[in-house]
Amino acid sequence: MQSPIAAGIAIAAALCTFEAHADVVESDAHSASIRIVVPLSVSPGKAYDAFVQPAKWWDSEHTFSGDAARLRLKPVAGGCFCERLPGGGSVLHMTVVHVAPKVRITLSGGLGPLQTAGVAGAMNIAFSAKDAGAELVLVYNLGGYYPKGLDTVAPLVDQVLRQQMERLKQFAETGKVEDAPKKP
Repeated sequence: MQSPIAAGIAIAAALCTFEAHADVVESDAHSASIRIVVPLSVSPGKAYDAFVQPAKWWDSEHTFSGDAARLRLKPVAGGCFCERLPGGGSVLHMTVVHVAPKVRITLSGGLGPLQTAGVAGAMNIAFSAKDAGAELVLVYNLGGYYPKGLDTVAPLVDQVLRQQMERLKQFAETGKVEDAPKKP
């Protein structure tokens, strides 16, 4: 039987098996730009088709309801990246502002704690052919007011988005997402 530490290392290694490049490109008190590049072993079309199904790959820990199955993304201009809440409530995470199916989707809005601050965001996700697969490039530009400055939250936003893109990569390439075991 494998020790818990060895199992944890193995899981961490499995989750970090790709050479994604994630950066907070720039940030200051009133703006931030995050860029994440993800190589994929599937076609750009298959990566796009996976992306528009966040209920299947988004981490439930980063939802308001605690259940990613409640997420929906309607890939049309004006479409909603939304979440149904228990008791009939809902959350609009972002709004779709541009769609070029299988090539690019652009969303507008602030995720998570950015919603309750005076922050506007534009997230562009581009899918292109690269080598024998695809490359996904996510750029999330933010501007506005955030308590203590956007530069204080940009690294956390980068970390959460990178985690989501790792999960998207797993789903696009295997049809499932293997969650790391929860700490007791």
